[in-house]
Amino acid sequence: MAENKLLEKVLSLQDKFQSLQEQLSSPDVMSDMKKYVQLNKDYKELEPIITAGKEYEKMVEDLASAKDILVNEKDEELREMAREEISDIEPRIPEMEQKIRLLLIPADPDDSKNAIVEIRGGTGGDEAAIFAGDLFRMYQHFAENRGWKLEVTDQTPGTSGGYKQVVFKLSGNDGVYGVMKYESGVHRVQRVPQTETQGRIQTSAASVAVFPEAGEFDVDLSWDDIRLDLFCSSGPGGQGVNTTYSAVRLTHIPSGLVVQCQEERSQLKNKDRAFEELRTRLYNLEHQKYLDGIAAKRKTMVSTGDRSAKIRTYNYPQGRVTDHRINWSMYNLPVFMDGDIQACIDQLQIAENAERLKEAGD
Repeated sequence: MAENKLLEKVLSLQDKFQSLQEQLSSPDVMSDMKKYVQLNKDYKELEPIITAGKEYEKMVEDLASAKDILVNEKDEELREMAREEISDIEPRIPEMEQKIRLLLIPADPDDSKNAIVEIRGGTGGDEAAIFAGDLFRMYQHFAENRGWKLEVTDQTPGTSGGYKQVVFKLSGNDGVYGVMKYESGVHRVQRVPQTETQGRIQTSAASVAVFPEAGEFDVDLSWDDIRLDLFCSSGPGGQGVNTTYSAVRLTHIPSGLVVQCQEERSQLKNKDRAFEELRTRLYNLEHQKYLDGIAAKRKTMVSTGDRSAKIRTYNYPQGRVTDHRINWSMYNLPVFMDGDIQACIDQLQIAENAERLKEAGD
């Protein structure tokens, strides 16, 4: 039976799970932080599979027991209780099987990480920068709703408002990157720009790039490979920020990658933030190969980094937002722009899971 095969798959992982538990409590492992982090990550990935497997095993056993009572028991009261138990368990079994199949498919290894988000104004001049600012506020409100922390690391304000570019970090305890990765791509806006005097509707765009934040042991990064430049901050923050060399620019010499941070008054804090972002961008070069590999094998809701990939349109005259990847629309644009984007992300995750299941088969 299919469910027994599924149960066997889960139970076969229990020995590995127990071994990881024992290793994590070993003094040798606890003294090796790099090894401990990797083993703890493996443990966290297996834990929900084992928990679901045990619940599923109990459901299968309880169902078999109830059916046995219905066949062999003469007492009508016991038979009625068995019928109730069967009617309760049977509808839940397919749902649990679907949940376990999804858990058994290897997830994106970076879903549990924090995220670095970069928004750039694209085609549309000043209006594109204003729209980039609107997207930033949308994510700001979404982060507040999720209880995430948002830290801006770099920004270039637009001449008429918004941002030509803004880079920020989102951190939380519930897999920030696994949620935000669906926002990568080109976002188009159709509306009458603030700068338009004739009342004509124009189309502008901004691109969003979302990277998983690299951990301390994910990338071997040495200061010997980095050039450090200091300059005066040009952002907001008062005279103290703008007249001291607190802003930091780091150039990774082997790859040519450049990052900068000027949001803190402290040069040391800007240096630490810039180093974290550089490590993340280097890590993303490898992560991009992982995304490209997925896209080559199956349809995916996660953009592979192509800034020409239009994923969503915000139509202000119609009050509509449309996600083109799943042909999903919502006719309450003001609420969406105020950070209520979870419903769209939920639909994208459902579509992504369906593609993963299709690829894995039974």
